[in-house]
Parts: sequence; structure tokens; C-alpha cells
Amino acid sequence: MTMRWIILFSSSNRRQQPPRKQYNNLNHLRTLFEGTFKAVRDRGLDHAVEREKHLKPLISLKNLIKREPSKSLPISIITQNKESLQLPFRPVEFTRKYPSVFHEFLPVAAALNAPHIRLTPQALSIDSDEQLLYQSDGYKEQIANRLLKLLMISRIHKIPLSIIEHLKWDLGLPHDYLHGVIPEFPDYFRVVQEKSRAFRNDDDRVLELVCWSNELAVSVMEKKNKKKGSDSEFPVQFSTGFEMDRSYQRWLSQWQKLPYVSPYENAAHLSASSDESDRWVVGVLHEILHVLVPKKTEKDNLLILGDWLGLRSRFKRALLQHPGIFYLTSKIGTQTVVLREGYKRGSLAERHPFMDLRSQYIHLMNTTIKEDGKDVKVVLGKINQDESNDKDLEEGGTGEDDREIRGDRDELSEAEAEDANEDAFEGEDDSEDDEEEQPRRVNFKTAPSSWGRVVGRMKPVRDSKRERSAGRSTQKFRERNPSEASRRLQIRGRNKDVESSVQRSRSSKSRRKVIT
Repeated sequence: MTMRWIILFSSSNRRQQPPRKQYNNLNHLRTLFEGTFKAVRDRGLDHAVEREKHLKPLISLKNLIKREPSKSLPISIITQNKESLQLPFRPVEFTRKYPSVFHEFLPVAAALNAPHIRLTPQALSIDSDEQLLYQSDGYKEQIANRLLKLLMISRIHKIPLSIIEHLKWDLGLPHDYLHGVIPEFPDYFRVVQEKSRAFRNDDDRVLELVCWSNELAVSVMEKKNKKKGSDSEFPVQFSTGFEMDRSYQRWLSQWQKLPYVSPYENAAHLSASSDESDRWVVGVLHEILHVLVPKKTEKDNLLILGDWLGLRSRFKRALLQHPGIFYLTSKIGTQTVVLREGYKRGSLAERHPFMDLRSQYIHLMNTTIKEDGKDVKVVLGKINQDESNDKDLEEGGTGEDDREIRGDRDELSEAEAEDANEDAFEGEDDSEDDEEEQPRRVNFKTAPSSWGRVVGRMKPVRDSKRERSAGRSTQKFRERNPSEASRRLQIRGRNKDVESSVQRSRSSKSRRKVIT
């Protein structure tokens, strides 16, 4: 697929503070740039986005259930809140898809035996760690610093709470941040009501800056420049196979040499149609994505914030014009902007406790629970269980042989495992009628004992060759290394052969005597 774009610049009026720094000769105009790019996927960044599929609605539902006094909710109430929770499909199907997080049960006094949902002990354990993080003073200060940075970037140092709600997930805010975090930092910001500032007819409350912080008004790029002692270029990394137009390569080289203007500076002196203004807009996007904990967010969130800043159209151009700085993917049904600099081999370059907790939720989502209470991780539609050597010997095999086969399966990456889990669920209905795949189906019970439900999962076709080769290797191994029982049978068979041969020789001799 080839993506062709033409960049045309237009002026825009922005209300800004008087500039604190003056720059001369910063109006190198560029009115038209034309180039052709071939869209190239980045598997690592695609996986970084795709692995969090359904995580946001899952945590939203978890928080809703936990706020109830009984710590449980009937399915009917969850159905009523489906849109606000952003559930991708029917609530009953969603909760049954993740039995390690949600437990379905029938309360004794329930009317008409309506099923209820509560959290599993594993989910409650992770939630407990999450609440401890939210309540820590260090994390609250990090939240305050992120909000303060966004307010200092804003054109009038105010941001509507409706926009903060859009960025809440990526800012790492708790659901009660208005009462649990903001009041604890009265010197940073405050919530005020301004009907004239109502954004898109939403909530008229805005978060307002109280005191400017020179210490925090330093961008990530400025910190790097200070360490190097000179202006540095934006880190650029293109996907493997990306073909760059020569004219774009020359332009990018010249663009990187332009002076860096901080996103916290007043850029009203820059012409909107200049390369310097474009570089400043890239710096604003770069700093905003660095402020966000996962170093990524939905494109719509950036455009909504850009609309408030008066930079919506320029945000769009910057995202398209700089594929080496920003990566766009639509893996989870919506366009997501990823800061390439924030990731290394598909994982965050800098670990954060908040993202570690989300990884635990993702791990739990890919883990199911059998009726006997044992945790079993699903990998490529199969169940990883440690079988004892005694059971192997009863079946005529050896424990070492099965461990070798399981070792081959464990060599698969976690990324492939999670991808295959999603594929297994999505292709479940289509694969039920395929007779060839029936021997590879694995059944495991996902409901409580009162609701004995069985869900079938299909192994991917790409693993069939490995399974067949593993079966042949197991058979050859058993032929070369027979069990004790098989050895006895072989010895008995040999003895019978010897006895029968002796009898045949004796009978032949007797026949000869009779003939003579």
C-alpha cells in the first residue's frame, strides 16, 4: 500500500504569552512539499499496541465491580453500562472470555437466578497492588508533574476536564483523581468553572495552572541537549523496509539542523508556514507523548488536545510528515500514535511500576482456571501442564521425551503466544466444523461449579507440523528406548521364537527317519 501526501501550510492565529526568548532569522519558508511514502509495518510496535487489546474495558469493568458494596454486579447492570465501559461485545461473553479475572456465580437470593459477576482472588491481588501505588506519595507527585507539564504547554494554561478524561488512561490517573490527587497540590493547579470556556458543550470545569515551574518547564530534548552540550537532533528510526524519497531525505537533514524551540516557549513569533514552526509542533507532540506513561495514545486524543491548543491541523501534518519519529497503527480498531523513541524491540525503553501492573493484568487475561483450582497458562491454544514421569511410564513413554517436546513449545515468544490467544478466540466459531482440526482441540472448564461450561480452543494450523514431527520423534524414541514392560514382551517373544525353531528342527529330523 502506497500513501501519497502533499503538505500545504496555512497561517493560524494562536493566543500566546509574550515570548520570553527572541529568535532571529527563523522564517525559512517552505510552502509546498511533495513526496511518496510506502507504509511499512513495525511488528514490535504493532504488538506493543495489540497486546493491550481489551485491557482498558477490562479494568473499567473491574473498577465498577469493586466500587459496589457487595463487590459483585448482576449481568443486567453491566449491560446497562456497556457503552460507558466501552465493552467490545456482549458483557456476558466478555466476562466469560476472561475467567481468570471475572467469576460468574448465582447468588442464593438472586431473583430469577440472574447471574452475577465478581472478581477472582488473582485480580483482587493485582488491584490491591495498584491501589497501593495510587496511594503512594511518590506516584501522586508524578501525576501532579504530568498534569502541570500539560498545563504549561497549553496556550492559556488551562485544560478542560473533558480533555483530561480523554487522556486519563495514558496519564495513569486513578478514577478518583479529582478528589484524591488534585486537592493535595493547591500550589500546582485548581479546578474552576468557566461556562465561557466550555469545550464542545461538555463539562464547563477546567483545570487551571496556579504557579509556573521553571524546573519542570524543561523538555526531554533540552535535557539531552544539556548533557551533550549542543543542539541534538530528534531521534529518528524508520521501520525495516522503509524507502525514503531523496528529496524528503535532503529536507529532513536540513530540518534537523534548525534551532530547537522548547514546547514550553511562546512560539507566536514563528511563521506558521515555516520549517521552524513545524519543528516546534513536532517538539510539542514529542513532549506530550513523553509525558504519557505508555509513550503512546489514540490519535483522536492528540487531535482533541490539538483542537484546544489551536494546532489540530498542524498535529495531523506532523504525524504524517515524520514517520521516523511517530508511528501510526490501527491494530486495535482505532489509530494509535506511538513515540518510536520510547520503545526498544517492542517494549518500553524505560520500565515503570504502573506499566508493570498493566503487564500483570495482561498476563492474567491470558491465563485460565480449571475447575480443580489449578492455574493453567494457555499458549497457542494449548495447555502448559507439567505431567509426572509416573503418568508417562503408564502410557509407555518417558518424562524426558515429553519435556523435550514442551521445551520446543516454550521457545515461542510471549508475543506469539498472546497473538495466538486472540486468534484462537476469534476463529473459534469458524473452526468447529473442520474435521481435520478436531484432534487438536483442547477443552477446559471456565465457569464455576454451578455453571459447568466448556469452552473449546483450537490450536493454530501453523503449529501442526511441529506437533506431527513431535509425535514421530516420540514414537522413534520409544522404539529406541522401550519401557520395561515392552522389553519383557520382546524377551518373551524371542524365547517363543527359539522354542518354535527347535520344535521345527526336531520335527524335520523325525520326518527324515520315517522316510528312510
